[in-house]
Amino acid sequence: MFSENLKAYRKAKGLTQEELAVRLHVVRQTVSKWEKGLSVPDADLLVRLAEVLEVSVSQLLGAGVPPEAPADQVAEQLARINEQLAIKNRRAKRIWQCVAGVLIGLVVLTLVLVLLNAVAFGAYDTEVQSQTQTMSLVPNLTEREGSL
Repeated sequence: MFSENLKAYRKAKGLTQEELAVRLHVVRQTVSKWEKGLSVPDADLLVRLAEVLEVSVSQLLGAGVPPEAPADQVAEQLARINEQLAIKNRRAKRIWQCVAGVLIGLVVLTLVLVLLNAVAFGAYDTEVQSQTQTMSLVPNLTEREGSL
């Protein structure tokens, strides 16, 4: 909710992420993270943000905080939003870890199969060579017996 509100109020003021970041003394990527819902500003920065956008803190946070809410309620609201973001980020991290694990498993399985194939081919090649040598020796023995 905060991320959508921030983006809407910023655009309504005609500010770019860069311009807003300069006014708040943060980098543009910070504003981008707020708008994507990847992080939230601390309480002091939230107040400055509301001042720059000329809206109340409760408007930025959504309808959950009354306009005359004490600072501790705003801090609680931010803490809840932060916790929700942390849970979301942990889930995303677990998903990526699972995907990476599956991919690594597939690579290891492929390498094992290639190695087994190479060993089997080597054994087959050795057997074929020994049979070929044996067969080439047999005619030589027959020729020698005939000449004796």
